[in-house]
Amino acid sequence: MPALFKKEFLSFFITPLGYIFMGVFLLISGLFFTMGNIFAMSSDYSSFLGGLILIFLLVVPLLTMRMFSEEKRQKTDQLLLTAPCPVSHIVAGKFLAALALFALTLAVTGIYPLMLSFHAQLEGARILGTYIGFFFLGSSFISLGIFASSLTESQAGAAILTFCLLLITWIMDFLGGFLPVSILSGVIFALLLVSLAVLWIYNSSRSLPAAGVSLFLGLVIIGGLYLINKELFVNLGGKTFRWFSLIKRFSYFPMGILKPASIVYYLSFSGFFLFLTTQNIEKQRWS
Repeated sequence: MPALFKKEFLSFFITPLGYIFMGVFLLISGLFFTMGNIFAMSSDYSSFLGGLILIFLLVVPLLTMRMFSEEKRQKTDQLLLTAPCPVSHIVAGKFLAALALFALTLAVTGIYPLMLSFHAQLEGARILGTYIGFFFLGSSFISLGIFASSLTESQAGAAILTFCLLLITWIMDFLGGFLPVSILSGVIFALLLVSLAVLWIYNSSRSLPAAGVSLFLGLVIIGGLYLINKELFVNLGGKTFRWFSLIKRFSYFPMGILKPASIVYYLSFSGFFLFLTTQNIEKQRWS
């Protein structure tokens, strides 16, 4: 895996992609910093960092769009699939390379608070917490982008799909406020989740018995919870959307609060989509 990581990381600087990513990120963040802090004569650096989430939506697709789609287009993915190493190592190497470039770019923005520190008193705990939150949020976004890249041969298609998925995560908390709150709507939402899980299991295994067992267990669980306490289904959709929201969990970091639950969630989110990517590549290997 170290060799794969080195190869992928250096490839960002052999091609223009790494320079484009860093240039766009630093250009937009520099404009935000100049307008929000320098011209406005504000020392609230944490608010500036919070505004960078929008930049994430724009630049992460640039970072991840070629990860697997370019390999497929050039037919070099066959070399990876026949390499004497697990697919999980290939996925992890690409992920860590993209994460390292992102961390390097984020570290460059450390110049901004250094400039402010000469003219104002900064809250170091809040700034450090925000940077830590950005790192974990970025890792989640990158894992989602790599998964999207594994689904298509087109770099443009991978970038558009990544942007759409990231946009959904950005507005998920907002959308949760518009979902119905009745018990019936909660039951329907739970049935929808079970159906999606069953479809994914069938698509991954092509096994009707496995899908049937999963559907039966899902219905039993829903029925049991309804009999025990049907109030659990009140506003189930909204509560689920808010629980899965990446942005809502990030809101604690700018306050200097490092919640272990949020960090574990970001790590689990990244691991889940890297797992899905690995399964997708494995499926292609044996198809």
